[in-house]
Amino acid sequence: MKLRLILGDQLSSDISSLRDVDAENDTLLICEVRAEATYVKHHKKKIAFVFSAMRHFAAELVQSGLNLRYVKYDDPKNSGSLIGEVARFLAQGDYDEVIVTAPGEYRLSNEMQSWPSILGMPVTVREDDRFLCTPAEFSNWAKGRKQLRMEYFYREMRRKYSVLMDQTGPVGGQWNYDSDNRKPPVAGMTVPDTYRAQPDAVTQEVMTLVETHFPDHFGDLHPFHFAVTRDQALAALDEFIARRLTFFGDYQDAMIQGEPWMYHSHIGLYLNCGLLNPLECIERAEAAFHKGDAPLNAVEGFIRQILGWREYVRGIYWHEMPHYASQNFLEATRALPDFFWTGDTQMNCMRQCITETKQNAYAHHIQRLMVLGNFCLLAGIDPDEVNNWYLLVYADAYEWVELPNVSGMILFADGGQLASKPYAASGAYINKMSNYCASCTFKVTVKNGPKACPFNYLYWDFIGRNDAKLRGNPRMGFMYKSLDRMSTEKRHAIRDDSRRFFNALETNEKGR
Repeated sequence: MKLRLILGDQLSSDISSLRDVDAENDTLLICEVRAEATYVKHHKKKIAFVFSAMRHFAAELVQSGLNLRYVKYDDPKNSGSLIGEVARFLAQGDYDEVIVTAPGEYRLSNEMQSWPSILGMPVTVREDDRFLCTPAEFSNWAKGRKQLRMEYFYREMRRKYSVLMDQTGPVGGQWNYDSDNRKPPVAGMTVPDTYRAQPDAVTQEVMTLVETHFPDHFGDLHPFHFAVTRDQALAALDEFIARRLTFFGDYQDAMIQGEPWMYHSHIGLYLNCGLLNPLECIERAEAAFHKGDAPLNAVEGFIRQILGWREYVRGIYWHEMPHYASQNFLEATRALPDFFWTGDTQMNCMRQCITETKQNAYAHHIQRLMVLGNFCLLAGIDPDEVNNWYLLVYADAYEWVELPNVSGMILFADGGQLASKPYAASGAYINKMSNYCASCTFKVTVKNGPKACPFNYLYWDFIGRNDAKLRGNPRMGFMYKSLDRMSTEKRHAIRDDSRRFFNALETNEKGR
């Protein structure tokens, strides 16, 4: 008799731990536990989403005839940890093995190595084959390479799964249409709303639980409209394909005040908890292209996010852990500013992105990378604090996907293992790709002084103070030539403005 543990991000009926389930003899166990809900103080919407999705999935398993035990968060007998609940249920039956699909995070995977000795029983950890590249396959791909660039990995994955391929190579003759996917927003754009599900009785019960037990966690719980079942997640995917995919490619980097969802799919949270699987998302997008319902640049860009980037960052995570979590190549030590929790800043781009994150447990990738992340990079914020923030505020965030994106892509904390150069930018980039600057207290065209956009002088302060670390980077040569041509007066102005800004941060003044 087996006890089969299903984790909160494994809500798939074809998960490997269920593949050979004996409906008559085996017991399935799903637990809402304090240790997983609070190892960081997750966004209220994130907790509500995961718990509701878990409860709906459990009900589906019971309806299919499986013997399932479900532990709610507020069950008086709940020990508060996965190992505690597994031990509690093992004591209630004549089990000879625990079976679980491999957890997605190193922290829990490391803990599970001690479970057999603690439980006095075999614990079989099976491969998580919902992903399209195993950690072992990624390590084989990485072996002997000086640089682990996503583009080359992505091409291998396209070949492996024959996605957007014909007899001569990639459909359209190019592997990557990213150069076509950088259009700024235009006036009068009509952006379709995201998918919205109505909370049922189960979700409403979970929301009450979150209000009761997690009142001091970040974020707005209401309104809640996430999909919490597989059918709803499929509806959300179909709605994206039908209504937003066409313009996703052109405007995937664009930002508009008051439009948090834009043309993005908003399915990352469903993929990462198991309600959707990656190949079905890829196949539906590819089918839309072949039917003439969406252009190639949009479909390729969407597929690259899943088949390329998502699989790549997971590969990096397992290839480089555990030391990856402590990387701090640029020796950044500044504390995360308080306004990351309140949005109380005069920088309109930051206020918009933080406020929308607080409201929705979501921000699209350019908001995360080139506004919020760009600020953290330029300001030299401690990677541990930045990783903690990104992990807890977004509903799609799990460490395997969050850590490489933040430490590698955003902060360059890994020294270039993931990105070939830091993604640093001045206010001009934000002004080009958004309408945020038009409503800002600061002036994006002003380079120095109290009215200047802080991104302008912080950019050059970042370049200057990291000279020893970055000057040798071949992709940074132009920036350092520009810095070398600056007058002494200009350099002093940059230094003085940056000091004034950082002093205001440290004294928690609103003028930053």
